[in-house]
Amino acid sequence: MNTISELINEYGLVAMFIIIMLEYACFPVSSEIVLPLSGAVASINNTHCLIILPLSIMAGLIGTGICYAVGWFGGAAIINTIKRKFPKSAKSIEASYDSFSKNGSWAVCIGRVIPLVRTYIALIAGAVRLSPSTYFPASLLGISIWNTLLIGIGYSLRENYNRVAIYYQRYKHYLIPIFLVSAIYLLISNLYKKKKKKSLIDYDN
Repeated sequence: MNTISELINEYGLVAMFIIIMLEYACFPVSSEIVLPLSGAVASINNTHCLIILPLSIMAGLIGTGICYAVGWFGGAAIINTIKRKFPKSAKSIEASYDSFSKNGSWAVCIGRVIPLVRTYIALIAGAVRLSPSTYFPASLLGISIWNTLLIGIGYSLRENYNRVAIYYQRYKHYLIPIFLVSAIYLLISNLYKKKKKKSLIDYDN
């Protein structure tokens, strides 16, 4: 993490983008530290939130897209290789499978805040050939909420950004229902706006 901090401090937005992308591509980097750190550095350097947030979401989509593609083309063979070479990953992978089988496409969205599941959900979605038209909108929603939450807190805490990881470990079980409520609210709000817009168009015609 010291190396990551130095890279972000030295190279700014470019380093943030690459590191966040790698985190979402299943590299062993903790988002609970990287995202708040990115927000803190942006705040200290007077970089507006509306710059760092879209960049982080784009990086997340690219990173999770890489994992999704690996799962799509490699599927079970790659996942079995990971489990064989890294036995400790088996628990996370099985948890991702269970979550996906119970929640379907919603698992892609809510999996971003669930310990164990969040690491390999993209691989699982690709392996089971979840449609890209379903996967990427669900990922966009999940990534947007998660990045906004962690980067926003880091942006506010600045030098004290490392408290986020501590609070996450302490209150992570409460974050899941909050995340679900937020996701459902955004979905309903979006559907309502589209319906209202369609009604106005029909009325004008």
